Amino acid sequence: MPKVEIHVHLEGAQLPETIWEMSRKNGVALPAATLDEWTKFYQFRDFAHFIEVYIACSACMQTPEDFAWMTEEFHRYQAEQNIIYTEAFLSASLFVDKLPRRDLLDAFRHGVAQGRRKHGVEVRFIPDIARNFPESQKAVLDFTLAGFEEGLFIGLGLGGLEQGYPPELFADTFEAARAAGLRVVAHAGEGAGAESVRGAVEALQAERIGHGIRCLEDPGLVNLLRERRIPVEVCPLSNFRTGVVSVGAEHPIFEMIRQGLLVTVNSDDPPMFGTSLTGEYQYLAENGLPWEDIWRLNKGAIEATFLNAGRKTALRERFTKFEQWEPERPQE
Repeated sequence: MPKVEIHVHLEGAQLPETIWEMSRKNGVALPAATLDEWTKFYQFRDFAHFIEVYIACSACMQTPEDFAWMTEEFHRYQAEQNIIYTEAFLSASLFVDKLPRRDLLDAFRHGVAQGRRKHGVEVRFIPDIARNFPESQKAVLDFTLAGFEEGLFIGLGLGGLEQGYPPELFADTFEAARAAGLRVVAHAGEGAGAESVRGAVEALQAERIGHGIRCLEDPGLVNLLRERRIPVEVCPLSNFRTGVVSVGAEHPIFEMIRQGLLVTVNSDDPPMFGTSLTGEYQYLAENGLPWEDIWRLNKGAIEATFLNAGRKTALRERFTKFEQWEPERPQE
């Protein structure tokens, strides 16, 4: 089926083999002596270990060519799953000071142009601030605004470690982003509780919440999200892999659906978690979610995008064609 995805990270969408090759090329040491050891390092002990691996991967990305190539390859990966439109995060706190801004913007522009030309899918980017690097927020905002002016970026995000870095630390930066016309979204309710989600909504005025599964701890917050129709970008298998949700437990997405929240399904960092957007939907189906609900979630992702009304209509029309499509029957 054609799909839309709004919570996936460019850096986290790279294969372990790609990161290993990049580390060798750029002379960056990884906490592993062999590719096999590096691949095993992806067996995360907890959320903090995942962040450790993510930062190690990002350190291997050193040149404009690295970013351009990753961007082009990401288009191919999305096209292979028939993900026709994507809004993806860039972990800008981890690279914004590595290279001149002009070189970075040109790299992303080249990667996007090549990816669209070769693979026929559309990807738009949302640079995000890593909470655990709060000192980077001005540099990330400036970088994002420069790309926004050139039509490369559509919004500003907030990711990284939640514990110890509440949304309120970033309120001024998000206010400046909104004033400049950027859309705003925040990871919250993954590594911290419902108070983190409420802070993202109230202090940052986030238009979407990344993960957000711990909103269920606060019925009043659930009501707020439902009444305001704030989309929640849920990534089920990611939560199991990082230990945020215990293996064998029912994932909170099912209760979120029952509670009437505007839920979308996403893959987060697919190779790191051994998943894909297709795999996420397969997990839901295997755990009892009917096809009608799966298709409704997929269509709901269109409404949750930051596209304008005309572009959303165009995506809806493509989805409608899929609904109405029937295979040709062999002639008797």
